[in-house]
Amino acid sequence: MALVEPIPGEPAATADLGRERALVVADFHAGIGDHLRYEQGVNLDSRASERREQMDALLDRTDPDRVVFLGDLMQSIAGPGGAERGEIEVLLESIDVPVTLVKGNHDGTIESWIECEVTPSDGVRLGNVGFVHGHTWPSRDALSADVVCVGHEHPCVRLEDSVGGSRVERIWLRGELNPEPFAEQVGELAVDGELIVFPAFNDLTGGTWVNVEGQEFLAPFLPDGLADGEAYLLDGARLGRYDRI
Repeated sequence: MALVEPIPGEPAATADLGRERALVVADFHAGIGDHLRYEQGVNLDSRASERREQMDALLDRTDPDRVVFLGDLMQSIAGPGGAERGEIEVLLESIDVPVTLVKGNHDGTIESWIECEVTPSDGVRLGNVGFVHGHTWPSRDALSADVVCVGHEHPCVRLEDSVGGSRVERIWLRGELNPEPFAEQVGELAVDGELIVFPAFNDLTGGTWVNVEGQEFLAPFLPDGLADGEAYLLDGARLGRYDRI
């Protein structure tokens, strides 16, 4: 069995950490509805209860020993408003296993007011799995893991039908980790690992359309760090090389 297994139909995965089994989600972006309403004038419902119910269902389905949030648990970079902070506090109170937050670029000073483990922004290694948000260069320790999990990118694909209609779907990106792009930052790496880019848990965030001309990756090590990466829909359907879709 693979160390990291996407959950069919969900933007989440389970990870075998050795002594623990973790539920892993990326880019929760609590409070994004309020942000879009106040900053961009887009009138959206909060959907906080829907996100929490989805997490509750995943916890029931997977029965993990730990939850790992792969960065950007919150939306407001400077500091959360009351509703956003309330959503996060209620969410964490509903999780009855240890929580690890891999700090993302939207998480600000979240470690000053939440009660869970918050890692440095260059990530952490738990067992044989490395976890990094992806907005900055990963640590050497995280990169040395057998599998490296990355968020931040919100990868999506644009699919067209035979009559010209199109839709956007969240995807997973998986492939071999190419150590060369990381050498200048962390030194030479003798690794033979896998890199997995997670879809955003929150479907309101938008993302990087990997098969649309002009779109660029957000992470400083992508796409170079992902050798021969393949795309998969949330239902597990393999789309093939992401750069040939």
